[in-house]
Amino acid sequence: MDGISKRFGATQALDGVSLAVRAGDVLALIGENGAGKSTLMKILSGAHAPDEGAIRLDGRPFAPKGPHDARTSGVAMIYQELTLAPDLSVEDNVMLGQERHTAGWLRGRQQRQRVHEALALLGHPNLRPTAPVYSLSVGARQLVEIARALVADARVIVFDEPTSSLTVQDTERLFQVIRKLKSSGRAIVYISHFLEEIRQVCDRFTVLRDGRVAGSGRLADTSESEIVSMMVGRDVRDLFPRVPHEPGEVVLSLTGLCGEEVPSDVSLELRRGEILGIAGLVGSGRTELVRAIFGLDPVRRGQVTVAGAVVSPRPKRMIRRGLGFVSEDRKGEGLAQIRSIADNVTYSRLEPYSLGGWLNLPKRAAAVRRWMGRLNVKATGPEQPVRLLSGGNQQKVAIARVLHQQADVLVLDEPTRGIDVGTKAEIYRLIGEAAAAGKAVIFVSSYLPELMAICDRIGVMSRGRLREVRPSGDWTEEAVMACAISSGDL
Repeated sequence: MDGISKRFGATQALDGVSLAVRAGDVLALIGENGAGKSTLMKILSGAHAPDEGAIRLDGRPFAPKGPHDARTSGVAMIYQELTLAPDLSVEDNVMLGQERHTAGWLRGRQQRQRVHEALALLGHPNLRPTAPVYSLSVGARQLVEIARALVADARVIVFDEPTSSLTVQDTERLFQVIRKLKSSGRAIVYISHFLEEIRQVCDRFTVLRDGRVAGSGRLADTSESEIVSMMVGRDVRDLFPRVPHEPGEVVLSLTGLCGEEVPSDVSLELRRGEILGIAGLVGSGRTELVRAIFGLDPVRRGQVTVAGAVVSPRPKRMIRRGLGFVSEDRKGEGLAQIRSIADNVTYSRLEPYSLGGWLNLPKRAAAVRRWMGRLNVKATGPEQPVRLLSGGNQQKVAIARVLHQQADVLVLDEPTRGIDVGTKAEIYRLIGEAAAAGKAVIFVSSYLPELMAICDRIGVMSRGRLREVRPSGDWTEEAVMACAISSGDL
């Protein structure tokens, strides 16, 4: 890709970006949210056309007319925001657009064999091809997306944050697959905010900042601090800032909480000014626990107490009781994608801008601009639709909503998923400031280093049960994983 530029209205998304990927090479494409990584790859995959610049594939000019044209030419894109049809089966999603047929008749046996081979390569041969995608976990859906690219037998594969919803075991299987693809001569572009995993699978790197190339080179010759400085344009000395805070009285307690299947018999206490981390593998019941607390999933048995009062969880009721929830699925349920930033930030608390049933829109816009500045949301303004933002900026809007809501208890499910290292540091600081202001925080994450660094206590979910809660200083990453895979209490 040589001298690629792209503008969206007044926004210069890319400005003369060049990069090269060789056969058998894994290139890390790194940058903050909004740096232009996804836009550049959408141009490669045919979703956008460049305003300037040229692409060559196998030494020949390449100008795809659309995603299907790019895919049939050998370029496969695995997006961070999954592009699956939830009502179709795993097999139908994997084969969509690349069906095997003769004279219009599907060759079902051949298709199923291809799907089985792809899933087996990913280490999940038992994932049923007939299962509807809506019935799968977020992590399993990610695997379906990857299987689709494997079936296409692409020569160039772009992975955009592929491990954001995967377990440690699934991540290692994916790395094994990438190594096999590399040895078979595929060219791979790997986008991730996890610098430690980039070093495991990538050879070289290119850093984008504000739509331009900020640096490139061999990973073996470059330190982590140098890469971070290229990303953010400044030194980030503390990736896990801690704001002093002191836990106070109990504000939320669970007693024997049971969902339809999970969680199972969970009891815990959360104090004001405390950050409680919840760890566990995908499918352990972490997400189901926080959804049950907020009333998004039914509670079959048990008790939820907020500020001394027993509450039957329902989302509207829990909002009124001072709980704010950030979903791990920002695209599907965390944000109203077609609505503006202003709508999304203020929907759960419109009172400051309403009088007699009328909204004071200028007052609301001014408040939302302040939140956008505080969280460094890159957008044209409060009225920009959320769907036009990068994934990381969408996540900032979701977090801005619960902070604007002035909730006393923040329930955050994977709040830093898909967010760059510089913004993660900002989010950690905001969480610490919320705790210092007396708010209580439940922080669910698959990324153990952040739980260990910023949480006061960490609880581990396994098979729907909360196995153990300890002060974070009493855990090691190895102990957390041992607890997460255990079949009983340690």
